[in-house]
Amino acid sequence: MMKYSFIDFIKIFCKSGNGGNGSYHFSKIRNATKTIPNGGSGGKGGDIIIIGNSQFRTLFHLRYQKHWIAKTGFSGGKNKKTGANGSNLLIEVPLGTIIRDSNNNILTEITKNFQKKILFRGGKGGKGNAFIKKSKYEFYSNIGTKTTGKWIFLELKMLSDIGLIGEPNVGKSTLLSVLTKAKPKIGNYPFSNKIPYLGVIKYNFDSLSIADIPGIVKNASKGKGLGLHFLRHIERNSILLFLISSEFNNKKKRYLDLINELKKFNPILLNKKHLLVISKSDLINYDTKKKIIQEFLNQNIIFISSFTKEGLKILKEKLWKLVYE
Repeated sequence: MMKYSFIDFIKIFCKSGNGGNGSYHFSKIRNATKTIPNGGSGGKGGDIIIIGNSQFRTLFHLRYQKHWIAKTGFSGGKNKKTGANGSNLLIEVPLGTIIRDSNNNILTEITKNFQKKILFRGGKGGKGNAFIKKSKYEFYSNIGTKTTGKWIFLELKMLSDIGLIGEPNVGKSTLLSVLTKAKPKIGNYPFSNKIPYLGVIKYNFDSLSIADIPGIVKNASKGKGLGLHFLRHIERNSILLFLISSEFNNKKKRYLDLINELKKFNPILLNKKHLLVISKSDLINYDTKKKIIQEFLNQNIIFISSFTKEGLKILKEKLWKLVYE
């Protein structure tokens, strides 16, 4: 059921709590006919708060709860007693979540663990008649502020240092599995994974995060294949690792096709640091490698094999330098 559990876009309804009503109450002075107001004010309504939680990788946990409504503040009581505030409502989201309103305006972005942002504040409590003097002889209380609900959109763009870019079946999932402890589905399929996978590379007592983005085919920017659905995850990568299989003909053309699709989707992506890697290099000899280097005009290329582990140490060192230089 994993293919159904990766959700990176969702719409939910949020409403902060109403303010509690102020109390309209009087107390009688002993041995006198006069009364004085002593109604307390109402409590504040609960806030809607968004909070980052690194334990979540998708928005799947929000799939079956589309309405988030905070508690109303309690009404004030006699003897100037203030009503209790309504409970705040926390919405936990994975890191990399962008929250937008119905007009597509960004309300906030969550990029750190335990990062909090109040999306909608609860209504103010109404004042009790002990605190409002209308005239010398008349007193009244206020009704708590009513809030209105709003639909918001949550979009997840995965946070990772490195994004694996390539066509289907070039060895991205296999590379991810040997570099990290991630366990993506691996097979000689004519199609791509339908969800991104995230792993962590341990290196020099530190770590780098790497994401396997579903395969990009020509005209993906026009909706072909998986289309634009997962291209947005690349926007959060610091380094783009382009993977081209040694089995392919016209390797340079395939590389340029990938570059072109990213350019059509978002030209800013081409400003990111990137690395060109030829996978399955155990299937080619030294002379073929020289021809590939010449084909790419002596561009810095790393040849790797997930099967024989060729070039993996060099790849890790290069990625480390690119991320931290």
